[in-house]
Amino acid sequence: MLVALAATAIVVLALLWEVSMPWIDRRLEGRKARKERRRAGDRGAAVYDPGRERRAEQRARELLKSCVNEEEWAMYRDLGFLRVWGNQSTLDGPSELRGVDYAYLIYPHKPIVAYLPQTGRLLNEYCVEFPDETRPYGSPRLPDSDDVLAKWMALNGDERRVISEANLHLPGRQIDPRQVQRDLWRLGRWERERLARALRAEASSRHPEPADG
Repeated sequence: MLVALAATAIVVLALLWEVSMPWIDRRLEGRKARKERRRAGDRGAAVYDPGRERRAEQRARELLKSCVNEEEWAMYRDLGFLRVWGNQSTLDGPSELRGVDYAYLIYPHKPIVAYLPQTGRLLNEYCVEFPDETRPYGSPRLPDSDDVLAKWMALNGDERRVISEANLHLPGRQIDPRQVQRDLWRLGRWERERLARALRAEASSRHPEPADG
């Protein structure tokens, strides 16, 4: 009887071993994979430079400053976006909009917004992307100022092509129209203050104050 019990126990243990082996294998593989991920993370942490993106943005800002004019640079520095005037003789859309002045607002990593400066009416959003082909850190995003510069150059270089190839959406698809209206108000105030400073500087140069004594 003892022999029979021993044989039965051996059979049960063998069955348990066969059943548990796949589970044990999965546990061991999972543990190995976690160790590999931790080692990869440690290696990445050693290489990653948290200041690299800031330096890339600083270089991008210097490049943007060297390409745009003084007013445009001051606008981007103070307001965080650029305005580009449209230069097409006609504007696709309703006939009442053709032949009128229009402009674009360029934001970092957001659609280009077309609008009418006379009324503040928002026309369209144009989604365009300029990925960073070098893919720093595996990211396709350009630094903010590089993205603005790419859109600025594209609109000034071939506006019609940019607009025709962009994904067209009505206002409000990705940017809150209230934000754009606030930015247009900020832009108007910024231009008035800038003009007032220029007029004061011109007046001072024409009529310098007499020296004391």
